[in-house]
Amino acid sequence: MNAIKRTIASTEWLLVLPGSLFMAALFIRSAQPRQYEPSHTAQRLVDWFSLRPFLALDVFLIMMPLAAFVIGCATLLRTWKSDGHLRQTLTAIRAHLATLFIAGATLAAGGILAVVAVHMATD
Repeated sequence: MNAIKRTIASTEWLLVLPGSLFMAALFIRSAQPRQYEPSHTAQRLVDWFSLRPFLALDVFLIMMPLAAFVIGCATLLRTWKSDGHLRQTLTAIRAHLATLFIAGATLAAGGILAVVAVHMATD
């Protein structure tokens, strides 16, 4: 079971990676003038995403984080119901490190989806 959780955690982080990279590029490009590095490279990444709306917006920024969010919620709910140690003690953190990574990826996916939803609602 622990190997399955590690696989799910790795998969979730891979699903969230493109959206996280894009959000970081948005932040970095606004940190300084675009003619300087790393702002220039971040702008090139944002431009790449903007030239591919289906792949970038629909797949990388909506579908992949949504899949990570749904998988993470289902896994956390199943783990919460079946594992009494997770609910009872704080020392279970070390034993449930994969579950915490799943929770982190799920939160990251939810955050990316929220930013994309707000952006889409304001355009």
